[in-house]
Order: sequence, then C-alpha cells, then structure tokens
Amino acid sequence: MVRRARAQGIVRMVNPGTTLADSQEAVNLTQQYDEVYAAVGVHPHSANAQPVAYLEQILQLAQHSRVVAIGEIGLDYYRDLSPRPQQAMVFREQLDLAADLGLPVIIHCREAQSDVLRIITEWTASRQFRHSPLTERPFAGVLHSFSGNLDDARRAYTLEFLLGIGGPITFRNARVLHQLMPVLDLRRLLLETDSPFLSPHPYRGQRNEPSRLPLICQSVAQRVGLPPARVAALTTATASRFFGWPNLEGTEYPSTCRTNLS
Repeated sequence: MVRRARAQGIVRMVNPGTTLADSQEAVNLTQQYDEVYAAVGVHPHSANAQPVAYLEQILQLAQHSRVVAIGEIGLDYYRDLSPRPQQAMVFREQLDLAADLGLPVIIHCREAQSDVLRIITEWTASRQFRHSPLTERPFAGVLHSFSGNLDDARRAYTLEFLLGIGGPITFRNARVLHQLMPVLDLRRLLLETDSPFLSPHPYRGQRNEPSRLPLICQSVAQRVGLPPARVAALTTATASRFFGWPNLEGTEYPSTCRTNLS
C-alpha cells in the first residue's frame, strides 16, 4: 500500500487512531515508514469502552515525535455505538488534552454537526484553549469528511478549523458537496481518503487506500475550475502548515496531491 502511494506521488500520510490499541499501532507504523505519521485518540464509537486512565495513555503516545495531531475524536449520532453523553465527555476531555499539548485535532462528525460545532466553539473560547500553545498555530483542527452546509463551513473557518474533503466529492449523488465546492476557500481544505472507507469513484464500495488521493484531487479541481496541480499545491501547503511540516512546494513531485489524511 505504501509503495502504491509512493507511485502516485504521495509523500506523507497521517494515520489516525480510533482506540488506544490502534493509536499504538499507528505510532509503531511511523517507525517503519518514513512517509507515515500518526494521530492518537479515541473515536466516539469507542468512547464507552475506555479505561479510567485512557487520557494518560493518549498523553504518553502523543509524546512520540511523529505524532502530529489528536484524533480521530468527535461525535457520531448515526450509529450511536456509545451513549451520547459519554461521547461528549470523551470528546471534551481529548480537546482539552490537545490544547495542553498544543496539537491540532482531527474531528469525526456524523449527523452531529450542531453539537460538534457548539462544543468546539466553547472549547476555542475557553481559558484552557486561549492559554494553549495551539493559539500559536495557524489552525486548531480539521472537520474530517466534512458533510455540513455553507453556514457550517463559515463557522468552522471562524474557529480556525479546516474542512476535510474525501471520496464523496467523486460521488454523483453528493449534490450538496458539489454545490458547496466553488464557494469554499481552497486554502482551508485538506484532501483525504478516510482509508479504508469512502473509496472514490470508480472504486466506490471497495477498500480505500492513500494511492487514490489523486482521484479526489482531480474531482475537486473539476468542481472549482482549476488545474489539479494548483489544487495539489494549495492543499499540500495547507497540510504542511496544519501538521507543522516544512512546505513541500519547490520540490519536484508528480502533479498530484502529496499529503493524505487516511
């Protein structure tokens, strides 16, 4: 999978955790592949199954030099695999941990847009956030696999959040997202795959992987009327700022998107 990504010009991949166990696995993979970085966190599906000391374990994992974010964290009211109050509590606790560490957050939001935006609004207004190293970073987080409307996007921008755009941009029935693309700020977008989910057309329904990121880049470019290389340059520069990496621009790579948020 890493070789196929390399062949498509993908030179950095962020592998988010969803439980303590796979957060540890994500960190382990960073030691095997130069292209792979990790985010660590507890997904809302697993919010009700964490030990009392889970935050301490995330804190320890986050000390690794190749951990670049806290995530995937948030709320999921579609499957409701954990009670909503528990999801909210674990979400808030990890947001506060991210503020303490000065790491941006990768947020999962499914059918919970209003509550997610309310919670991150409260978080960014809190004393803990305002006295955090995060205030010195250009962005506080990304709304992964964004599925909101224009008002939601504007509110996210106000809170210094990015929007994650993935495989659904290639789906014929994603009409709201298609209509939204031309009015979004391309400098506030991250392109992602959500591997192994949400594989882009023509691979919809199959296992996704980072090498398919160029299909997403091409679809975004078509929707906004720009060359794919320009979309690649803008989103790569934003990803570099978000994750605290040196900008890749000026280096010779294939004209595809070069950073993948799996």
